[in-house]
Amino acid sequence: MAVLSAALAPNAAADDVRSQQWYLTAMKADEMWKVSTGKGVKVAVVDSGVNAGTSSLKGQVLVDEVPKAVSYHVTQDFVGHGTTMAELIAGTGAGGGLKGLAPGAKIVPYRIALDGLKDPVEKRNTPSTAKVIRAAADTDAKIISMSFGTPYFDPDVEAAIKYARSKGKLMFASVGNEAEKKNSIGYPAAYPFVVGVAAADKTGKVGKFSEHGNYVDLAAPGLGVATWCDATFKSYCPGEGTSMATAITSASAALVWSAHPEWTANQVLGSLIDTAGRDWPKNNPSNYLGYGLIRPRKVLENTGIDPGPAKTDPLSYENETGVTDASPSATASTASHPPKTNTGNRTSAAGSSAESSGGDTLWVVLAGVAAVLVIAGGAFAVLRSRRRA
Repeated sequence: MAVLSAALAPNAAADDVRSQQWYLTAMKADEMWKVSTGKGVKVAVVDSGVNAGTSSLKGQVLVDEVPKAVSYHVTQDFVGHGTTMAELIAGTGAGGGLKGLAPGAKIVPYRIALDGLKDPVEKRNTPSTAKVIRAAADTDAKIISMSFGTPYFDPDVEAAIKYARSKGKLMFASVGNEAEKKNSIGYPAAYPFVVGVAAADKTGKVGKFSEHGNYVDLAAPGLGVATWCDATFKSYCPGEGTSMATAITSASAALVWSAHPEWTANQVLGSLIDTAGRDWPKNNPSNYLGYGLIRPRKVLENTGIDPGPAKTDPLSYENETGVTDASPSATASTASHPPKTNTGNRTSAAGSSAESSGGDTLWVVLAGVAAVLVIAGGAFAVLRSRRRA
């Protein structure tokens, strides 16, 4: 059973949750919402479940669209993690709750057996990760968001991922939060056709905890972001993690897909990669931030943007050659995967030289103290050296 590494933060109430959504200002969400709110796009959140009754999620969660054969009666969140991810994607902000980056999108909730699910009956009734991904693939949800991870390769999950890919789904997963401990490869982020997401701060610098390696594809805000403290859903705590970065990346894709409903998953992803903020060559992605920081506004503001061919995978090289760990601590379960020759090691999209230092795990850590966040827009809104393939 996986262990969730977390420490509750004091003095973090719902009243000041807005101060912890610095990325909405940095990403210029108000400008993006004039073009797209994610309306018409459904995001499958595969996580600890989703509490559809929070003020921010009322009317946003499509519980009845979860296939009954899979988990019709087991979408309740006993941890709080999945509910946070759903709010970061599509929360309305009502009642002092989190405002999602794509408030017009809808959430289809799926629960898998993750950290914090203690009740044996609930565990027994919760479907496997592979079964859930296949179920989500058979729905009309366009995006599958997975803010969890494990160091162990599972052929059943890999097969489910490939099945979802064949159904045209766009999948995002967090790369993990243990860079300062062991930095082993994290799945499902490392499976072919899953976009691995790292966490960055408001300056565009990778979080020290954010795992690195050549399976990191994109980066998004993941530090100083509010998260539900626990499953009582009474207050928010400041947190950090690649979980939040994954949810925000999924929301970014929803914004783009809503504005361009005729695009394929390849084109949505390709546009996010092409417009990502970076100051290194696109053909040499970073092991820390991948192709750079997501900037969906750069896609939405360009009415004539070329998303590339509908059937061309923008991560074809990575998906065809596989991945290998960037550290010597790769587990035996990952050693059989062929290497990918990505050698980028940039830790900041703003050009900083600062260094980054057995089971499904929720990739989120609650910060030790409540921080006052200064909004310093720029890193996620405008960055130099933008390139296209």
